[in-house]
Amino acid sequence: MGFRTLAIEQRSEEVWRLLGAVKTDFVTFGDLLAKTKKQLDTVSNTLGDAEVRTRAIERKLRGVEALPEAEAAQLLAHDQGSVIDIDADPELDIASPTPDKGL
Repeated sequence: MGFRTLAIEQRSEEVWRLLGAVKTDFVTFGDLLAKTKKQLDTVSNTLGDAEVRTRAIERKLRGVEALPEAEAAQLLAHDQGSVIDIDADPELDIASPTPDKGL
């Protein structure tokens, strides 16, 4: 066997080992793609659910009159990040719901 043949054989073995490593890594890559697709599907479903809820809320609000933009901006800026406490706000005349008894 000549030196050229021996060199080709050694390089061939190196190439096969490299291909084996790539194949192993490619399986890992495929698993990662599948996991990413599953997460994207979950996000897509969540966005779809949010769209459904948005349409439902819009239907409920159809009869509500919108405030002028300046007044709405002022109200929203005042309450930004806060939760309305109906017990602490004397201007709100909202009866607290009573729990159903006997159910």
